[in-house]
Amino acid sequence: MSFETISVIGLGYIGLPTAAAFASRRRQVIGIDINQGAVDTINRGEIHIVEPELDRVVKAAVEGGHLRASTTPVEADAFLIAVPTPFKGEHEPDMAFVQAAARSIAPVLKKGALVVLESTSPVGATEEVAACLAALRPDLTFPQQVGESADVNIAYCPERVLPGKIMVELFKNDRVIGGMTPACSARASELYKIFLEGECVVTNSRTAELCKLTENSFRDVNIAFANELSLICDQQDINVWELIRLANRHPRVNILQPGPGVGGHCIAVDPWFIVAQNPAQARLIRTAREVNDSKPHWVLEKVKAAVADCLMATGRQPESIRIACFGLAFKPDIDDLRESPAMEVAHAIGQWQRGELLIVEPNIHHLPAKLADKGRLVGLNEALEQADVLVMLVDHQAFKAIPGTDIKQPWLVDTKGVWR
Repeated sequence: MSFETISVIGLGYIGLPTAAAFASRRRQVIGIDINQGAVDTINRGEIHIVEPELDRVVKAAVEGGHLRASTTPVEADAFLIAVPTPFKGEHEPDMAFVQAAARSIAPVLKKGALVVLESTSPVGATEEVAACLAALRPDLTFPQQVGESADVNIAYCPERVLPGKIMVELFKNDRVIGGMTPACSARASELYKIFLEGECVVTNSRTAELCKLTENSFRDVNIAFANELSLICDQQDINVWELIRLANRHPRVNILQPGPGVGGHCIAVDPWFIVAQNPAQARLIRTAREVNDSKPHWVLEKVKAAVADCLMATGRQPESIRIACFGLAFKPDIDDLRESPAMEVAHAIGQWQRGELLIVEPNIHHLPAKLADKGRLVGLNEALEQADVLVMLVDHQAFKAIPGTDIKQPWLVDTKGVWR
């Protein structure tokens, strides 16, 4: 069965680019999202997120009649579930959005359909989706019931793209295809080959699920090493960026760069999925998470020390001191604030600071609700002119374009080594 009609459930940072990719190959794509505003925006041929080239592809797809958005699922040949999987409680995976997505498509499933879970998930999630669908549609057969001859094929295929380069990597990167049966894997591979230029690497669903978690946990552990080095270097009065640059001259050493923590919907979340399922075994992964999660608190203490130095040097009152935070996104040159350590630092400063808090984030137009009553969104030049204490949190290109020699304030907390 060919894939002429494809439905993508969840039109966020992964779902919308994926929908646009299929639509660019002239397939009929229906994107589903519970956010009416996002649906209306897409149906106008516009986008509600920031991602290079995505606006152009979506506009062409909508105008060409290949992409439309809705809040209600409809019948399709393939369904891709790309909804958020945050954590809850003590860092346990919250699968509520995935479960809701599965329930929403159950009534419109037909024989021959393919369901692919793309959301980052704990091991066994694909099987849980299959069980949910089987319970809701007893008139259809599923892989866990009859194997290769199932009416509905189910697979897991995680995204592995870099925000800011999604519309390149979505096409170029290899994809891990984890079907519940070989037939499921084959059909999922056929689906992605509609636009994929990379290779479809086939495995089973449980291995594919853990593969995505492993990739991000590996990166988290490496970032934790760099962040821990930054704490050690601060204690020893050593420039951590110089140290890393020198250490990386070794032919088999490649230390990453430290920062204010780790953010985003993947690296800051996914390792906890492994820890939640394997608490006794995942000791290093847990420790790396704890190191990275603690970094924003360390940054706040550095800001407090800088403010104290400023007060002592100027003799002014605390309420007269302006602090400027540079960057809120979880990585450079994007608008994504999810799980951002910069957001956490800015919020903590806003709660503690008695004077004015200026916030510079060139990729957003208004402050998120949690900061709206604590700070003021300003331009780069205004912040540099008015602030007493500068806090560099995200190395956006706009910030890096200013030489460190142009920074006149002596009270600088630079978590990214931009102006040092």
